[in-house]
Amino acid sequence: MDYSNDMLRAVLRRTKVIAAVGVSANPVRPSYYVARYLGLKGYRVIPVNPSLAGQQLLGETVYGDVTDIPDDVDMVDIFRRSDAVPPIVDAALDRWPDLQTIWMQIGVTHPQAAEKASARGVDVIQGRCPKIEYQRLFSELRMAGFATGLISSKL
Repeated sequence: MDYSNDMLRAVLRRTKVIAAVGVSANPVRPSYYVARYLGLKGYRVIPVNPSLAGQQLLGETVYGDVTDIPDDVDMVDIFRRSDAVPPIVDAALDRWPDLQTIWMQIGVTHPQAAEKASARGVDVIQGRCPKIEYQRLFSELRMAGFATGLISSKL
C-alpha cells in the first residue's frame, strides 16, 4: 500500500484516542510497545483484548471488544491476523459513526474490509505501523534504526 506522507501525517495529527485491538500485556510484544509508545506521545490508547478484559494496562481499562468501549475513539489500530479484520471493522463502524481511521498493522491487510470502511468515509491504512510512521514523519528515528524504547542506548 502506498500512502502519502501528508496523509499519514494528517491522520497522526488529528488522532487523539486509539483503540488498540489485540494489544498484549507482554512488554516484548510489538503490540505492547507500540501502544506504550503512542501513549507516551500523548495519545490515549484504549486496550482491547478479551483475555485481559477488566484488567488495567498502560493506565487504561482493557475491554474485551470494541463494542464495550464507552468512549469515542478516532482510530482503531488492529494487531490481529488479517482474517480477523472484518468483524473488527464491522463492529467499529457500527459503534462509532464518526470513526476517522482504521489502521492495520504491518502484515495485516484485508481489501474487502478496507473498501467497506473507505466507502463510509473512513481513512484506511494497511500494512503499516503508526509508531514507525510517527517516528519517521516527526524526525524521531534514531541513528541505529527504529527506537522501540526497549533497546539500550549503549549499543
